Amino acid sequence: MLLEQAQMVSATLVKRYKRFLSDHRLADGSVVTASCPNTGAMLGLTTPESRTVLVHAPSPTRKYDYRWEMIEDDGGWVGINTGRPNALVEEGIVSGIIAELQGYSALRREVKYGTNSRIDLLLEYESQPATYVEVKNCHLRRDGRLAEFPDSVTTRGAKHLDELSEMVRQGHRAVMVFCIQRSDCDAFSVAGDIDPGYAEAFSRARNAGVEALAYGCHVSPQEIKLSHSIPIKD
Repeated sequence: MLLEQAQMVSATLVKRYKRFLSDHRLADGSVVTASCPNTGAMLGLTTPESRTVLVHAPSPTRKYDYRWEMIEDDGGWVGINTGRPNALVEEGIVSGIIAELQGYSALRREVKYGTNSRIDLLLEYESQPATYVEVKNCHLRRDGRLAEFPDSVTTRGAKHLDELSEMVRQGHRAVMVFCIQRSDCDAFSVAGDIDPGYAEAFSRARNAGVEALAYGCHVSPQEIKLSHSIPIKD
């Protein structure tokens, strides 16, 4: 996924606050407020004076002209925009990077299923059951090079796992894909100490036949793309 270079602006983080807002210092010393497209805790990714990349896209329909896109952490770039992973995973499926999700005849987005839910991607096949693909953004890194999800309590995430389990019981295939918007992780694990409820739901889902995949990304101010499979630690 190539980024629009005319809109990318280098900055330095001043602070993140009210979950949806962040202040950044531009190269000329001025401070601008940027929307923060991430409702999670963003553990380890809100250190003041860290280098950031913003998208400058003024619009009459938006209150803020800037949107926070990525931050530098330990020498590498991390994508913080939770609106990116669905497109990144779709791109990875279409390009063949996600080998486990190939051979479909149709791909649909945001299809209704379960209880007032929408599946991120529905893959359909000529003579096989459909594959329900749920995508989760991951950017938390702890214990060296271990990627973890979630970084805050997510009852909605646990609900999605239970609904995927139901799809398996109905004879379909269900796959959870963790999109890790950073390139410095060698393994993935569920952060049970942060959200025990999600960890329990994840275990139930795996036992029910829901598959889980984790993929790391190449992240730079020029491009973000899914790049490699990462093993999941039980």
